[in-house]
Amino acid sequence: MTETDTLPNRAGPAPDAPPRDVADFIETAHHADLARWLKDLPRTQVWRHLAGLGPERRVRVFTNMDLDSQAELARDMAPADLAALVSGMGGDDRVDLYNRLTPEEQAQLLRDLPAEDRADISRLAAHAEGTAGAIMTSGYATLGAEMTVREAIAALRVAAPASETIYRSYILDDAARLIGSIRLHELILADEATPVAAIMDRHPVSVSVDTDQEETARMIAHYDLLALPVVDAGGRLVGIVTHDDAADAMDAETTEDFQRISTVLPFKHNMREAGIGVLYSRRIVWLALLVFGNLFSGAGIAYFEETILAYVSLVFFLPLLIDSSGNAGSQSATLMVRALATGDVVLKDWGALIGRELLVAALLGATMAIVVLPVGIARGGADVAWVVGLTMFLVVIVGSLVGMSLPFLLSRLRLDPATASGPLVTTISDAVGVIVYFSIATLVLSL
Repeated sequence: MTETDTLPNRAGPAPDAPPRDVADFIETAHHADLARWLKDLPRTQVWRHLAGLGPERRVRVFTNMDLDSQAELARDMAPADLAALVSGMGGDDRVDLYNRLTPEEQAQLLRDLPAEDRADISRLAAHAEGTAGAIMTSGYATLGAEMTVREAIAALRVAAPASETIYRSYILDDAARLIGSIRLHELILADEATPVAAIMDRHPVSVSVDTDQEETARMIAHYDLLALPVVDAGGRLVGIVTHDDAADAMDAETTEDFQRISTVLPFKHNMREAGIGVLYSRRIVWLALLVFGNLFSGAGIAYFEETILAYVSLVFFLPLLIDSSGNAGSQSATLMVRALATGDVVLKDWGALIGRELLVAALLGATMAIVVLPVGIARGGADVAWVVGLTMFLVVIVGSLVGMSLPFLLSRLRLDPATASGPLVTTISDAVGVIVYFSIATLVLSL
């Protein structure tokens, strides 16, 4: 191995790299790269490296670690060291860590924190998970409408160290109600004697603390904002949701949707660190429930046993037909789940969409019926071919309509529409497909 082979790259050096290279990497690496490298080291080494960093850099590196790693490290730290680290973190970041600790660890941390930080954590942690209040931060800059531009810029210099962003400041009245906002760009370009009230935006976009975090993230993207103010029921500013926190929330929501699409109960651990018990418990529930759903398919086959014995060739086409129904249903369900998640469609659109889906499904079913007809003739003759073709046409329509409608139904029942995709739609479509197939076969072939 050459000397250059041992040098760290931007992704971090190997854990057994020479001490000189480690020291160089720790000193020069971006805090996100350093956090990723430290993640693979034993916890004792991680804390030793963190302890050697300056306070500000230590906080940045620690914050870039995943929450599971943060919680594990927090348990290894002396209470005073943990309190000092948490005090330097942003309000939203320390609340995320706080929520990962046990009640006993939370109580100990609160006792060790300054009163101001303790009150901030308690206030932010009180909001329901999945809402804007749960992902907001208290690190924002405020100004008074009566200030001049000169006074506002001076105030921002003081507020900047404790603020997540000062690119947009928020104007409050005497009761802390949000009455406007202003960009730093506008302050820099304005005359120093101009009152803030004369140039502020008097109709800032905002959300309430109870707004769903997905909707919050969509608003940030729609209005192209760096941060979105969060207000309480009285219109008082209580925090802001920054674009990076919104992106993290959307990433978590997307991961949860993918888990639900596969009928896996959501879990917060990443796949690399999730234990056997977690993976088993999150997957077994739906698998067990779907077993009972599949019994309907078996019952359908048993009910039409005489038809099957009389025309054994029908069995050859059974997997093809029910799989086609399930596949068509999964396609429709996935499209609808994503459309509902992004806000492209809402519940009231179901009536308009069902007609279009019926037409599309009919075209798909007819095309697939034409494709399968020659196979039916070759395997079972003209009569069986007509049964298979007509069944294919109908089951694709049924599967598509089931797949499109289930997400709307679950949304109406205030359940996650992602649950409608994948195995659930396939199970329903399979059972319906079996009944349709053998009902048509019994009717046509008996004639």
